[in-house]
Amino acid sequence: MAAATPAAATSANTLEVHDLSKDFGGLRAVDGVTFTLREGEIMGLIGPNGSGKTTTINLITGLLNITSGRVSALGQEMAGWPPYRIARAGLGRTFQVVKLFKDFTVTENVEVAAMSAHRIGRGEAQERAQDALDLMGISHLANLPASILPQGEERRVEIARALATQPRFLLLDEPGAGLNDAEIEVLLPTLQRIRQVRGCGILIVDHDMRLIMSLCDRIHVLNYGQTIAEGTPEQIRREPAVVEAYLGSEVALHGAA
Repeated sequence: MAAATPAAATSANTLEVHDLSKDFGGLRAVDGVTFTLREGEIMGLIGPNGSGKTTTINLITGLLNITSGRVSALGQEMAGWPPYRIARAGLGRTFQVVKLFKDFTVTENVEVAAMSAHRIGRGEAQERAQDALDLMGISHLANLPASILPQGEERRVEIARALATQPRFLLLDEPGAGLNDAEIEVLLPTLQRIRQVRGCGILIVDHDMRLIMSLCDRIHVLNYGQTIAEGTPEQIRREPAVVEAYLGSEVALHGAA
């Protein structure tokens, strides 16, 4: 499937992070991070453990208060907004640790996400849930209790929940975590299909370099909370600072593609 062409960047169709910083006591966990994500673009956010990737997503989506810097999306300044308002404005996300409602069916889990993000009735939530499940290729799981799902299917339901909020920007925190090779092979075209069908911008945090290098138009690399590189997958593949900080050797970087 051909990749969608990202729109030309304007404030009306971008997620902009400018000089974003976060302090925890005397520790600066995120230090001056700046990037722009356009609708229709897939961008990777990578780095070693503790480099500030998840903290950056939590700052963007309002789960953590920003120490300094700005976050804006679709022309709206969002710093200081609560998470529900950010979700309603068009930012959807997943989490490293998937927490489904185990006593609910798959469909009910996705419906709850739709209704939580937007003031809609059950009927519209059901339609959004079905559309999200279809897009993820898991409509056959709709009536199953979430409690019986294997980890790979839980991850796909988690993405469906984010899609049901109808985001303009989708932030995925470790969507490939715990997945085997076969499940990654399913996830890759699914994420491309989301971009193609929805046209949303997608920010992916993940340690699976095959996923990142295969999907992303651009990659932003953090180390100790600071940006050390940004560029295309090929540029990042050849960047010595990335090899040293994140992967340890050039062989590992090339071998992960």
